[in-house]
Amino acid sequence: MFSTGQMIFAGFFVVCFIAVMIYVYRKDVPLHKLHYKGSFKVLLSFLFFIFLLFLIKMYLKK
Repeated sequence: MFSTGQMIFAGFFVVCFIAVMIYVYRKDVPLHKLHYKGSFKVLLSFLFFIFLLFLIKMYLKK
């Protein structure tokens, strides 16, 4: 389906893309800590809400 050259290019691209994303994220960590202080609480609240909806769905299915 894919040639050897295409597979090598895809592998190289994925490795480079992930490396650049890690570099950029590490560079922005101080800004994230400054501007997004309560974001973890919002994420946990959102996940809890989704879990609660799932439980309600399972309860009403019975």
